[in-house]
Amino acid sequence: MSAGPAGHSPRTALAGIALTVGACASFALLDTATKLVSATTPLLLALWLRYVFQSLVTSAYVLPRSDWRPPRTDHPRYQLLRAVLFAATSLFGIFSIRAMPLAEFTAIVAATPLCVTLVAALWLRQPVSALRWLLVATGLASVLLILRPGGQSFSGVLVLPLGMLACGTGYQILSSRMAGQEAPTTTQFYTSWIAAGLMTLAAPFVWTAITSAWVWLGLVVMGLSSALGHLLLLRAYACAAPATIAPFLYTQIAFAMLAGWAVYGHMPDRWSLLGICLIAASGAASAWLTVRERR
Repeated sequence: MSAGPAGHSPRTALAGIALTVGACASFALLDTATKLVSATTPLLLALWLRYVFQSLVTSAYVLPRSDWRPPRTDHPRYQLLRAVLFAATSLFGIFSIRAMPLAEFTAIVAATPLCVTLVAALWLRQPVSALRWLLVATGLASVLLILRPGGQSFSGVLVLPLGMLACGTGYQILSSRMAGQEAPTTTQFYTSWIAAGLMTLAAPFVWTAITSAWVWLGLVVMGLSSALGHLLLLRAYACAAPATIAPFLYTQIAFAMLAGWAVYGHMPDRWSLLGICLIAASGAASAWLTVRERR
């Protein structure tokens, strides 16, 4: 497989940025729905149902365009690996949230874009300018300013979020490499169904009857937002390099704060608002840098 997309025009690079922001909005909606559903539903059961709904939504879009047959893939091993990384990231995330405070957990997960840029530079051999490194670091610092983790020691519990960080980085890098080799819909189709199949193994052990219409609505929203978010992110990687996309992954924090205000009435304090402004500034500067580099 080749080392991801290269030689994009300014227009396609900016399209990749826009797709990334859309994906982050979808993921923020997914997290909000997951938080609501998990209050009354076992997390593993909610995760399995999310994958099932996501797979059904993806199939409804993909199969009519492939004569109602599974799309052909030229890289079944990579499809399997991507699905395993996807499921592993979700599992580490679920148990991390249970084992440690959300702020510290989110702060560790927020290092994913920085890790993606690092791997893109060292493994994919993609050029990363000093200014772009600065923008990614500014985004990470802004996230920490928003979250202001308490710095408590979690000993062995740190293995969980670090495992999610490692799996999430591998998942995003593999998505970038596959973007030029497989159609995004093909990759999304196999990722969804393989992940659903893996989680089906755990479903009998956590099964609980769901009678609330609101819970079912939340599960549907989880499936739709997950399918849309991952499809948008796949298309983003087909338009722009990981180093270009990385700073904009931080916009998920802003969308999450907006959702927190809309659903729970939580208003960010002045330090959080400063962090949001810095994230927006670093994103705008990265967009300007992208256009400048492609000229």
